Amino acid sequence: MEGRIVGNPLPRIIPCLLALSLSFMACEEQKEHTAPAIYDRDSVASMVTYGVNALISDSGVIKYRIVAERWEVNQRRNPSRWIFDKGVFMTQFDESFHVQTYIQADTAYHYDRLRLWELRGRVHVLTKDGLDFKSEELFYDMGQHEFFSHVFSQLVTPERTLQGTYFRSDEYMRKYYVANSKGSFEKGDIMNEEKESKANKDTTTFMPLRPQAQPQRKITITND
Repeated sequence: MEGRIVGNPLPRIIPCLLALSLSFMACEEQKEHTAPAIYDRDSVASMVTYGVNALISDSGVIKYRIVAERWEVNQRRNPSRWIFDKGVFMTQFDESFHVQTYIQADTAYHYDRLRLWELRGRVHVLTKDGLDFKSEELFYDMGQHEFFSHVFSQLVTPERTLQGTYFRSDEYMRKYYVANSKGSFEKGDIMNEEKESKANKDTTTFMPLRPQAQPQRKITITND
């Protein structure tokens, strides 16, 4: 008998091929698709606040008003800190809640355990007495109640203009010291400073402050 194909075999072959391919897919090892962490654990903020306008107290006394676009509190970093990476504007008060100083910076960090402020960028300080301070760096030690900077700074008062690479003052910038300085003085100021330097020669040395560790400061004073 002569063989012949009856009908179209494709309708019977295609289902068999599909069943075979599905069985191979089921046997393949299932892989879990994961992505690496976006942020390190230490960089995760505990709190982020936008549009900040807050009063900050120290030992129960209101010391500052802070206005900032973004305020991040990070307790995981060492040391823990507040971060103002969008700029900050601070108003400083005395014990009677009178405005003493206006402070502005592009970036600011507050190390709460160290009681230390670090201001960076375009730092600008203006006091009620007319002192105008500008620098790229300024630290405020709340424990020692003083400002200091280790970079070039410019200080302008109604009486004089000073520029130097080291600056130190009390917390209201009423008493200040500028090292490696140049500027303009009144004649009487120069004579008075020469008399004071001859009567009492003091040398003061400060160790550079590193925010990552407990602040260490070495002060050496010699009187001739």
